[in-house]
Amino acid sequence: MLSWKLPRLLTVQQVPKVFHEDSIICGYRSPRSSAAACVLSLFQMTNETLNIWTHFIPTWYFLWRMMSVLSSPGALHDPFLWPLLVYMLSCCIYPLMSTCAHTFNVMSTQARHICFLLDYGALSLYSLGSAIAYSAYVFPDRWVNSTFHQWFVPCAVFNTIISTNMSCYSRLGAPLLHYNKLLIERFPEATRPRLSKVLRTSAFAHLYLFDSIPLFYRLFLCSGDDCAHNAALTMHIWHTVFAFLTGFLFATHLPERLAPGCFDYVGHSHQLFHVCGILGTYFQMEVLIMDMNLRRTWLLDNSSLPSLSSTLGAWCLAMIITLLVIAAFSWALYWKPKEQDKRR
Repeated sequence: MLSWKLPRLLTVQQVPKVFHEDSIICGYRSPRSSAAACVLSLFQMTNETLNIWTHFIPTWYFLWRMMSVLSSPGALHDPFLWPLLVYMLSCCIYPLMSTCAHTFNVMSTQARHICFLLDYGALSLYSLGSAIAYSAYVFPDRWVNSTFHQWFVPCAVFNTIISTNMSCYSRLGAPLLHYNKLLIERFPEATRPRLSKVLRTSAFAHLYLFDSIPLFYRLFLCSGDDCAHNAALTMHIWHTVFAFLTGFLFATHLPERLAPGCFDYVGHSHQLFHVCGILGTYFQMEVLIMDMNLRRTWLLDNSSLPSLSSTLGAWCLAMIITLLVIAAFSWALYWKPKEQDKRR
């Protein structure tokens, strides 16, 4: 009879520092796990199990929602839907990439770094997808066709590239100086965790805040008939609440910081961060569809149709540059200068 032997779990003292999680004591997988052991650990309660499933299951829901839009007659040939489809694509990619990162990051130290670099890149591209959809459906009436509106997506592409660089730098330092220890050790995650955390939090916070400028103006500052006040605003507020909860949990490491070891398997901040992030994305997706339908007639009459270059083209350009940035940082993990080899 076929039997599975579940991988043995370790404590924080038994794994290298790079694998440590703040205030998490038990439930670590071996830092030299095989791919098969990583997959097998999905069915074992570790300190990563719920991190994985809280993103893996929603991936399929977001994929189903995207396919339901794609299956509607003429969806691919309707430019008005292109921003929504690009956004939905990014919503499918980022939880799937997070699932893979949390599953396979214990194969080696290099694999851990590369997994999370890809995770950061996917989050940055998700933010760009949000910006593209916001540009198409969320801008208040009085800002539509303004200079800010015209430059909103190009600025979001630039922010995506900056965010990917900042988040990768917060983990590894400058890739081309990886073996110059005097310089690289200023910002590695293991030796300067607080500064690394600030850089990484800032990398994603500035994306969210920039993308949300038209939404925040519409919610809190705009008054009058040209503010696009409609039934979608309540759900926009729910999305905003979960977005701030997500950032709060990521930055504070609560509740495990108050009771180290008590939330190793269930209830630690990264699990709650995942849940709040997914709920925020759910509300965001639903409210974008609602806003799009409620404002469709006005937007078609008063603004130009989205173009392929400003939607999928902008997203693909950012994706290519993001992958190149990640490749440069990943290459630095393996590159050894000839001078160093000669000394050995």
